[in-house]
Amino acid sequence: MQTVDFAHFELRPGERVLDLGCGEGRHVICAYLEGQVQAVGVDLALDDLRTTRDKFEPFARPDDPSRSFGLSAATALALPFADNTFDKVICSEVLEHIPDYRAALVEINRVLKPGGLFCASVPRRWPEQICWALSRAYHQVPGGHLRIFNAARLSGEIEALGFSRYQRHWAHALHAPFWWLKCLFWNTQDSNWLIRQYHRLLVWDLMERPAFTRTLERLINPLVGKSVVMYYRKEAVA
Repeated sequence: MQTVDFAHFELRPGERVLDLGCGEGRHVICAYLEGQVQAVGVDLALDDLRTTRDKFEPFARPDDPSRSFGLSAATALALPFADNTFDKVICSEVLEHIPDYRAALVEINRVLKPGGLFCASVPRRWPEQICWALSRAYHQVPGGHLRIFNAARLSGEIEALGFSRYQRHWAHALHAPFWWLKCLFWNTQDSNWLIRQYHRLLVWDLMERPAFTRTLERLINPLVGKSVVMYYRKEAVA
C-alpha cells in the first residue's frame, strides 16, 4: 500500500533516497523500481528488515548499475549517515511511533541535502481520534501510536527547521472504516465476519486496482483519507 505519490516526489537518476522507518519495505522498494536511484531503507525492527529483504529479491536488478538497494538497522534519533547525504527522505507513518519525534525531524534535516525533498505522512487527526475512542488497546499495544498529530502544527514544526511545503494530499480513505471496525471489535477482530470481508475487499483493491474503487478512493480521500501526506523542500544554503 503506497502512500507517497511519486508524481509529487520526482526521483532523478543518481539520487540517494532514504526511507526512514521503512517497515516491510513498501516505499524503499518502490523508490528502487520507480527511479534509477540509490534506495536505502532504515528501521529498528530486524524482522521487518528481513521481510523487506525477502520482498525485494524478486525485483532486484543486479545487472543495472544505475540503481542500488540497501538496508540498515538504526534509530531515527542517530542515523548512521554523514550530513547532507540524501537527495530525498521519506518518513511515512513513522513519527507517531517515536517518543521524541522532534529529534527525528532534526536528524532528517541533518542528512538531507540543501534543496532536497522530504515527504512525511502521519495518520489524519479525526479518523485517528475515532480509532482511539473505540479502542484503548489500539494505541496501547507495544510499538503503537503515541500521539494524534495536528497536521497544521506538525507542518509548522517542520517548516521551522528550514523547510517549505509545496504539496499536501490525503490517502487511504478505504482503510479508515476498516480500522474503525477493527477497533470496534478489537477483541474478536480475527474472527469477525464483517472485518474479514472488508479485508478481502482491500486485498482485491490492492491486487486488481479496479477503476471503480480507485476512482472512489480518489474522490473521498479529501473527506475520509486516513493519512495526510505532506511534501517539503529543504531551503538551499544562501
